[in-house]
Amino acid sequence: MTITLTERAAVRVQNFMTNRGKGVGLRISVKTSGCSGMAYSLEFADELDGDEMTFESHGVKLLVDAKSLAYLDGTELDYAKEGLNEGFKFNNPNVKATCGCGESFSV
Repeated sequence: MTITLTERAAVRVQNFMTNRGKGVGLRISVKTSGCSGMAYSLEFADELDGDEMTFESHGVKLLVDAKSLAYLDGTELDYAKEGLNEGFKFNNPNVKATCGCGESFSV
């Protein structure tokens, strides 16, 4: 089981953490939400939780709880700029459907 970042996403996360002045990594999880059933959650982690799996990609620690890992296995997190929009994009091979707005998914 693994989760990775593209180099572009890793640079963006590292810049955010540098600007914050603290943090050990990026916590990624899945929550029940949205019209398709599940939504991604990203937050900076200031400390490691012993119950989480830790992955490292391009020098960034990724922390994922066991429940979320089942839905995120094989996911690559990218950072993209498209016109005036920019943000993180999940390339998740487990997704079977997404909602029209792209904010939630189902497996």
